[in-house]
Amino acid sequence: MITRRILLVDDTKSLAEMYALSLTQAGYQVTTVHSGAALFQTLDTDAFAPDVLVLDVKLPDMDGLEILSRLKDLGFDAPVIVITGHGSIHTAVEAMRLGASDFLVKPFPIEALGDSANRALQNAGLSTKADIGAQSPTDIENASPRKPAVQRAGFGGFIGISPPMQIVYDIIENAAKSSATVFITGESGTGKEICAEAIHRYSKRAKEPFIAINCAAIPRELLESELFGHVKGAFTSAMNDRDGAVTLADGGTLFLDEIAEMAPDMQTKLLRFLQNLTYRKVGGNKTEKANVRIICATNKDPLEEIRRGHLRQDLYYRLHVVPIQMPPLRQRRGDIIDLADYFLRLYAREENKSFRSFSPEAEAVLAGALWPGNVRRLQNIVRGMVVLHDGQVVTSAMLPPSLREETYRTPQGHQSQTIQNDYSNTVSPLWQIERDAIESAIALCEGNIPKAAAMLEISPSTIYRKKMIWDKHLPSAPGGGTGAQLF
Repeated sequence: MITRRILLVDDTKSLAEMYALSLTQAGYQVTTVHSGAALFQTLDTDAFAPDVLVLDVKLPDMDGLEILSRLKDLGFDAPVIVITGHGSIHTAVEAMRLGASDFLVKPFPIEALGDSANRALQNAGLSTKADIGAQSPTDIENASPRKPAVQRAGFGGFIGISPPMQIVYDIIENAAKSSATVFITGESGTGKEICAEAIHRYSKRAKEPFIAINCAAIPRELLESELFGHVKGAFTSAMNDRDGAVTLADGGTLFLDEIAEMAPDMQTKLLRFLQNLTYRKVGGNKTEKANVRIICATNKDPLEEIRRGHLRQDLYYRLHVVPIQMPPLRQRRGDIIDLADYFLRLYAREENKSFRSFSPEAEAVLAGALWPGNVRRLQNIVRGMVVLHDGQVVTSAMLPPSLREETYRTPQGHQSQTIQNDYSNTVSPLWQIERDAIESAIALCEGNIPKAAAMLEISPSTIYRKKMIWDKHLPSAPGGGTGAQLF
């Protein structure tokens, strides 16, 4: 078995020693340096080519992002994990743009570094070493362009740095600092659970449990027991006492997916729990308390579910404190190829296939598709293609015919009637997209409308005017006003 080598760069020697010890115990061979100059001197050693580089952003002689840029120019293609004690989403986005595979903010759980290294190696495939020390400047200058072996990652488990996702990353970063309830909306396959996990990961609760419950996947008569637990004899099959998700998540985060599918009586019990975080197990008479942060999600329009009587209005306004709207894949087209590359390398390694990239024609098909199933559909298509074919390069002929037809346009740019129907079934109304963007900006700015208007590059009066329109047409929150006023 090959022992993978990690080059660790951190100017704080005590931290470097701690990281190195953890990585060594995980089975890696670790070399530690404490400056940018030492990093390049080590890489110039012909005998040394790391499989993974762990790079601190703040070094005494160089900036980590400057180092990333120089490494990119040199053709360095080993995965780079950026670590910093001065984390910001803008630094993370820039690091990912320069080719970093992951971004960790200090302090982080010590095992997170080993986990990140494992993921980086898996995603990079078999050929991850970058022997740039053996190359002369002439060799580098004359080398033909090649695609980096590292996938262009995003933030918090997401892949992609498109503008819509940067807005999501900003909200995640700010929401993570709070214990406020988060309400995530978005179509199926857009990554709502990944969003919830990212909020938990960057919060003060990161070392505590993250428990996810899919309200649509559990029979209604069992959901109360799944949430709050039960005592022995509470019902026929209750042979023993059992803790529920609320108990298991104590101190951490409870994620309630598909909240709009919860039965009305359970919504009442959940609302009662949210008021003081106390509950009773099914069949029990003891009141218990749990310190949990609630994140919920739905793939439906919550306001429409309120109108239909499927979602309690008071529960919605209790949960709808920090809203996050996950953008569909068609609104983040700049991320499609990055996502496809990531899935291709992942499944090629898993299925022992030799795929390394997509042909330009295949990329054009992927980039032009409508993606009604979003990232999940893209993931499934890439996996199916890897299972059914093999080769170094994915051609457009290897992609499903339905996907190729989906991208068809006439020379005048008109789509076929089939595509028009598909598109109309997946696009949100413009007013809803606009409202979600404004509400997200207001939440990000903690209710400061002038600041939100500046971020959106519109006048504050525009926001006030639109809020007046929403007040006339959207359900009123308890005590007056609308959801747009609850920030």
